[in-house]
Amino acid sequence: MNDFVFSMMLLGALSSGGSLPFWAVSNKNGIMPEENGAVAYVSAYKPFDQSRTFQWQAGASLAASASFMPSLPGLDAEAPRLMVDELYAGVRWKVLRADLGMMHREREFLGSDPALGSLSVTEGHVVESNNARTMPGYKLVLEPWAVPFTDGHLLLSGIWGDYKTIDDRFVKGALVHRLRGMLTYDSRNHFYAGAGIDHYALWGGVPSDPKYVPIEVNLSNYLRICTGRSASPAGSRNDQMNCLGDHGGAEQLRIGWREDKYEIAFQWEKPYNDKSGMRMNNFPDGVYTLHWSLKDKNSWVSDALVEVHYTMWQSGTIHERETDADGNQINWHKLDNDKKINIFGGDSYFTNGEYKSGWTHFGRPICGPLFFTSTSSAGITTIGNNRYEALHFGISGKLWRYAPYKLMLTASRDYGTYSRPYISPSTWNSGWNWWEKNTIDKGLKQFSAAFTGFVPFRIGRRSSLDVVYGLYADSGELFQEAFAGILGIRFNI
Repeated sequence: MNDFVFSMMLLGALSSGGSLPFWAVSNKNGIMPEENGAVAYVSAYKPFDQSRTFQWQAGASLAASASFMPSLPGLDAEAPRLMVDELYAGVRWKVLRADLGMMHREREFLGSDPALGSLSVTEGHVVESNNARTMPGYKLVLEPWAVPFTDGHLLLSGIWGDYKTIDDRFVKGALVHRLRGMLTYDSRNHFYAGAGIDHYALWGGVPSDPKYVPIEVNLSNYLRICTGRSASPAGSRNDQMNCLGDHGGAEQLRIGWREDKYEIAFQWEKPYNDKSGMRMNNFPDGVYTLHWSLKDKNSWVSDALVEVHYTMWQSGTIHERETDADGNQINWHKLDNDKKINIFGGDSYFTNGEYKSGWTHFGRPICGPLFFTSTSSAGITTIGNNRYEALHFGISGKLWRYAPYKLMLTASRDYGTYSRPYISPSTWNSGWNWWEKNTIDKGLKQFSAAFTGFVPFRIGRRSSLDVVYGLYADSGELFQEAFAGILGIRFNI
């Protein structure tokens, strides 16, 4: 039987600019302060016992963070925040699993040690990274299951879940429905390939503005959410014309090759915000990831990753109705200059006109962290940057084959959104095609770097003390230029 594992950590962060750089706060489960400060963290969890057929797990973690030495004159130090990071329990029987509570999201493309996190900006899931605070809910999991009569070559996996937002947002108490499915072919030798969909829907809740029609939480509407149907006559006009609630997600393709000493995998994950995106009209948008990983995690370099992000097209620069006055399907719009462009454009990933807070939680994007947030004059935090280009590198290993480390280098050019560009004008309504040279959009250049790791010290038979460190830097036109250091200790029992 696996015993409970206890961990306690204390970190201090100091930045030359006051505000902490991008990688010091991103993909940190939403618990790091935005400015100079400190974090205390305590956790206890019991993992699944792989030796048993029926297994159970449980865990809890609390975090307290505080900011000091504010970056702007006249500001007071932020009072400490106490946060429930995780609180969950789960059971597993063979390939079936059920989890209840608040849990960290799955991380993929890991480095030399799981404690370092992922080498990927999106952690392998552009829809749901660990960039924001956790949400309470449940999920039913089908772990890779061999489809009968395929000799174990065809595997099906998936997740079905429902959650509730608990932050201060435009639609208070909005519910989240989650669906993920993956079908994988595995040669059981070297080659494997899989394709899947990762979908979310925001619904329910109470809008802050009474002019918006709330979605009643009942079985009928839940079934409409699950099947992507439009609203009943009691719903808003927009929901009657489209799908009920705010739907979005990503389509995923992954191929890989395994050898005895290494594995290499390529993944293309393409976000969508409507039917045009699901129909591939938004190609070539997506996150392109190539990950090389050694089986020997004690190597000086055990893992390397390169990632290309492109979300500029969004199905096109013009958005019109899909049918003409006679109800005939419209596929193309012809401009005076005789250029044909897609008419279902402006997908505006992870945003919505009625669920104005979009795909955020506690002010941070739930999706990949390069989808930066912004706050409107009305105080509503939403996704303010969903058109960007980025090149990212990640390297991990163990210094002197002993101390795990991770290096992250991210260069991006950020444009805001079609309707609210960082620098006007944008290509919205211009007729620009993604395969043509873009001479209209002007983006803000940004570079962020991080070198993190820890030095482990064994204490007794089961305990260890880790000296945790991190060096971070931001340079560019979007964030304040800053260099920061983080230092702390982590005690594991």
